[in-house]
Amino acid sequence: MASRSLSDIPLQNLYHLLQPLTLSPDARFTNWGRTFTCQPLAVFLPETEYQCELVLELARREGKSVRAVGVGHSPSDLACTNEYMLRTEKLNRLLEVHAEKNYVVVQGGITLSDLHLQLAKHKLAMMNVGSISDQTLAGIVTTATHGSGIDFGVMSTHALGLTLLLADGSRVFCSRYERADLFMATICGLGSTGLILNVHLQVEPAFMLKEYQESLSFNDAMENLDTIVHSGEHVRFWWFYSPDTVRVSVSNRTDEPRKPAFSWLWHSLMGYHLVQLLLFIGRFFLCVNTWTCRFAAWLTSSKSVGVDVSHAIFNVECRYPQHTTEWAIPYENTVPCLREFRDWVHAEIEKPDGIRPHFPVEIRFSAADDIWLSPSSGGRTCWIGIVQYKPYGCNVPYRKLFEGFEAILSKYQGRPHWAKAHNLRPDTLRKMYPRFDDFIRVLEDVDSTGMFRNDYINRHIFGHNIAGRIHKSRKE
Repeated sequence: MASRSLSDIPLQNLYHLLQPLTLSPDARFTNWGRTFTCQPLAVFLPETEYQCELVLELARREGKSVRAVGVGHSPSDLACTNEYMLRTEKLNRLLEVHAEKNYVVVQGGITLSDLHLQLAKHKLAMMNVGSISDQTLAGIVTTATHGSGIDFGVMSTHALGLTLLLADGSRVFCSRYERADLFMATICGLGSTGLILNVHLQVEPAFMLKEYQESLSFNDAMENLDTIVHSGEHVRFWWFYSPDTVRVSVSNRTDEPRKPAFSWLWHSLMGYHLVQLLLFIGRFFLCVNTWTCRFAAWLTSSKSVGVDVSHAIFNVECRYPQHTTEWAIPYENTVPCLREFRDWVHAEIEKPDGIRPHFPVEIRFSAADDIWLSPSSGGRTCWIGIVQYKPYGCNVPYRKLFEGFEAILSKYQGRPHWAKAHNLRPDTLRKMYPRFDDFIRVLEDVDSTGMFRNDYINRHIFGHNIAGRIHKSRKE
């Protein structure tokens, strides 16, 4: 239960202790993609674990929920709340380094970009990283965020143990060997089991990656998919619809010296500023989007080889605010699924008033795992992500594209990325995840009052009748 010292603090004193941690009463939260916004009742910015305990103590007394939020990168209302929000960005220290055992202990609020710098000081690195490093460590652990590599699991599999602050105020450690059910529920728990204070994270000695990139036709990529996917440690694709080409990236660890690949055309004036201008014009003249896709594919068409520190190769430029969605399908369904999606998109492009989607489609791969709610649970996985950019922050049509995409991927046993917006409810999710009810059982055990639940959790996990757009920006 909560410690006696906290429960003995008079309410007015508790308010006084939390006042320096409280942001402006009218503080609003908007996610990175500028697609979801909310106005919490209060926003706290603790710097210590004790201050986190104070926030939870106040929430218990006031009967409020608490949503822990990092940088808000999730393109959904996963982080949104109208009650208490606990921002974790100051809980960002590397606490312990065990280089001989290849693991570290890190506060959950650290961003991956800062973690890379801290690990580099000790000649260590994360084993695999996704396309960006803006998220917090706790954020990637609790959403089963992934990189690419058919023999590499989602990044939650790198968590060896977690220190949590539970709804009753108790501080607990869990791992596969200690409170295992709590651990398995938390490493893809959507922030609903408790506040992740510290992560025991598996790492490896710092390494360089050598990346080869080349462009293939869609058909060549599909006909040779299995060979390509197994041709390197970390393989990913970017598919450009209009020219029907696939940019293939194959990366392997190397001892070669650093020699980054750089395309002035793609990484500077034309690849960023001109493409954004064309995307903006495409809001009014849809055919421009087709030309822009061809132009972007041309800018990246030449072969390239680069050597750099691992996270610099793993990461790519996200470029602009965006609507995005991503689903995971069993690896063996990759080719038929992509072929059907391609046929649908090309049919739309042929229609005078059809969809003119943005680009590219990002295609990545991960190994099987046993995490209860991981989209890779039970088998090797192909992740397929699509995007509709918001040039200069302006909105663009996206719903018809996303609905068509999701309908097709559902046919191929698709599971949505938990951080992305989706429409699935418990009845459907229960069929996808055999341990779904075990997850519910753990939530009811460690948080029976729902302190760590928000509309997203109540809607998707508990089936409450809450609109999926309740926290949408008015402009959306």
